[in-house]
Amino acid sequence: MNEFHSYRRAERAAIARWFFFAIFLILSVAFFRTQVVQHERFRLRAEKNRLRIVPLVAPRGVIYDRNGLIIADNVPGYAIKLLAPSVDSLRAVLARFMAVVPLDTSEVRGILARYRQAPYQPVLVLGSGSFETVSRLEERRAVLPGLVIQSEPRRYYPDGEAVAHLVGYVGEVSERDLASDRFPGAQLGTVVGRAGLEQEYDAELRGQPGVHYVEVNARGRLVREEDVAPTLPAIPGQAIQTTIDLELQRYIDSLWRAAAPGVRGAMVALTPSGEVLALYSAPGYDPNEFVGGISTTEWRRLIDDPAKPLLDRAIQTRYPPASPFKLAIAAMALKRGVATLSTYMPEPCRGGLQVGNRYFRCWKPEGHGRVDLEGAIAKSCDVYFYQLGLRIGLDAILSDGVLMGFREESGIDLENEIAPIYPSNVAYFDRKYGPRGWSKWGATLNFAIGQGENTQNVINMTRFFAALASGGGAPTPYIVRPRSNQVRELGLSHDQLEGLRAAMIAVVERGTASGSRSLDLALAGKTGTAQNSHGEDHGWYVGFAPADKPTIIVGSIMEFAEHGSNVAPYVNKVLLRYVLGEGTGDAPVTVAFPADSAPRAVQIVPDSIRLVDPVADDTVLPPPPAPTEP
Repeated sequence: MNEFHSYRRAERAAIARWFFFAIFLILSVAFFRTQVVQHERFRLRAEKNRLRIVPLVAPRGVIYDRNGLIIADNVPGYAIKLLAPSVDSLRAVLARFMAVVPLDTSEVRGILARYRQAPYQPVLVLGSGSFETVSRLEERRAVLPGLVIQSEPRRYYPDGEAVAHLVGYVGEVSERDLASDRFPGAQLGTVVGRAGLEQEYDAELRGQPGVHYVEVNARGRLVREEDVAPTLPAIPGQAIQTTIDLELQRYIDSLWRAAAPGVRGAMVALTPSGEVLALYSAPGYDPNEFVGGISTTEWRRLIDDPAKPLLDRAIQTRYPPASPFKLAIAAMALKRGVATLSTYMPEPCRGGLQVGNRYFRCWKPEGHGRVDLEGAIAKSCDVYFYQLGLRIGLDAILSDGVLMGFREESGIDLENEIAPIYPSNVAYFDRKYGPRGWSKWGATLNFAIGQGENTQNVINMTRFFAALASGGGAPTPYIVRPRSNQVRELGLSHDQLEGLRAAMIAVVERGTASGSRSLDLALAGKTGTAQNSHGEDHGWYVGFAPADKPTIIVGSIMEFAEHGSNVAPYVNKVLLRYVLGEGTGDAPVTVAFPADSAPRAVQIVPDSIRLVDPVADDTVLPPPPAPTEP
């Protein structure tokens, strides 16, 4: 019996030995597989758990003007980030962080949202920390676990508001942008262009980000920042050179601020070939405020401001073109042979014109008498253009206007340009008002003096005058390179163009802009007034110089300026400055803008003709609502 039990014990001991041997063998194989066969795989996984990637921002490409002056540059800055193992941990560190650097509720929400998008990367807290802020945080690093302070290039705009609408600003890419692939190649945290040239040429300016590593422990807390792993340096973006004359842009800004403080509007300067020398909109904003993330307070101030400082009035606002459009009507008449520059209309100007059962006034109550086309342009005679418009006909005005480019965007290489409102044919009016809801002659009279269903932006009107100033072709304006080589031809002969230029010289020498003529240089231009139902009328002026061989065309609108003769001095000073150089055009402008913008009385009459009492250099009709042609 004892022998049996001894045998059983020996048998169980043998089984146990083999069992433990098998376990040992399995573990040995597993360890061998892990340590030897799959060593590289698990080493990389361990490194991934130990290391955290910190993207290195690439310096954006520098933006230069035509002479090599810097419009947008990069300066050293600090990005302040926090590395946290969880949302709760991040909240706790932020509470201590806010004792050093105050953050509002919306900023904290944004930080938490960014953390949830990429929880294994340091989350951006401040995109543009000052040296003082960094110093205070370094002193309290012991109570701020996970603090990462990174030296980064920071975008800087030396001229601030003077170039705001031209250059735009930068900001961090959003999830919506990534979902729509609006910025190819961008990742969370990438800084991209948000407006102006920064947005239009973002792909070239952005560059390629680099990679830096920091070491964390098993709990995800920061252990070491330097010498953790090899750093992949960022690749800077490409520099771009523009057609902008920065000195001229600065001059326009200083002129506008000093002579017309608080006045809203825009000014654009072009060469006859379409190069944009200056693009200015007022009021503006400081694009440097957006670098590293704009504060909630400043953003709210900008979007709540009734003056709309973020709106680029050069390309994003439409106005009735008013009397500058009379040059388009004149060009149509010359091209079609219905009038010459010496043609007189049957009815002289006696202060108004009877059409049907309505009497349409000229801006000058006593009238201009008998004038030819050149004289009508110089004096901006509405009665003459009423008759000229009826002679051309509405169908021809619409079709010729489309060919001249009044229905399309100018094509300037900036994002968010809005298209003008200009019907392509009379079917537009039938659809909008019904066949019996409008009169053809009424619409014709509106268009003849630049009113009615016709609204243009400053860049498009300046482009049209560039055609008059050159060989009769309207080029596509551009700042870096043209989007299109299309040229809108006016179809006029050399003599006809010379005649129109002579008429515009007469506008400055003895016409509606004579108050701003210069003895030093022959100037040409056209004033205009656009009715504003919300207050004082808006003033237009488009001019070029030298009048005999233009090298610059400048167009401007000033809101609430009352009439175009108040705008002409500013444009002519810019023309003088560019052609004759620094030191010219420095005499102060004595134009007094209205102290308020009290609304004018507007009379609404049948047949879609809107009449008002004339107060300026031409008859002014209120702008139509902003219809959209199907």
